[in-house]
Amino acid sequence: MSIINSAGTNYSIQTEVYNGPLDLLLKLISESELDITRLSLAKVTDQYLNHLKDLHHKSAIEVSGFLVIAAKLIQIKSEAILPRPPERQEGEEDPAENLARQLKIYRAIKQSAGWLQSLEENGHRSYIRLAPPPIINETVDLAGVDIDDLAKLLKNLFQFEEEASPVSSIVTIQKITIKQKIRDLINWLRENDEISYHNLLLEKNNRIEAIVLFLSILELIKQNFAYVKQTSIFGDIRISPTEKIFEDTEFNLVMDE
Repeated sequence: MSIINSAGTNYSIQTEVYNGPLDLLLKLISESELDITRLSLAKVTDQYLNHLKDLHHKSAIEVSGFLVIAAKLIQIKSEAILPRPPERQEGEEDPAENLARQLKIYRAIKQSAGWLQSLEENGHRSYIRLAPPPIINETVDLAGVDIDDLAKLLKNLFQFEEEASPVSSIVTIQKITIKQKIRDLINWLRENDEISYHNLLLEKNNRIEAIVLFLSILELIKQNFAYVKQTSIFGDIRISPTEKIFEDTEFNLVMDE
């Protein structure tokens, strides 16, 4: 099974026991004949941790994915034995619900992949298109764009490349939410007539920060609290506040669940 990790390295894991951390977790739950629930995740924690003992000969990059899932399982099991559920901060997601949802999506994708593989093995390599092809009338105007512009864009895309930390270091999971980022953006927009998307990216040279920032800006546009403009292809995006952003001193964000 070929995997591209966050560091951009292509490597393969293939043993008789597992193909990846979610594969292992799904296998343990299936063998125990359990549904994917909070309680099931707590029950298979010890079994999952036992499998990690056999990974000591693997590289840090290969083991890192398993350790992330292991940390989540330990937290889930710890919370399951508490007399009452822990209180969470606003915007903080339940790790059990997050992992269960992720595992259900992974199971559905894996089942679909297995169905496609069976079609290929049976020689069915062509598929009927039921929907008509999309009609795209838009054209991309690349006038004034040269090879230097494309090279600069590619460099900007790779500026969020993250190096894998050595296994001896302590890794903490960064906690950042869209709600919190939106609050930060609103505070900045209330103090400035315009802010630069490019400058915001450079403040936090991190892939997670970049994704959360982009989604937060989209949500502000959707809620009509900001508008953006871009004067040239691949140019900087300028973000400006609307009048709505100044209507209430207390900002309550309403987001779709």
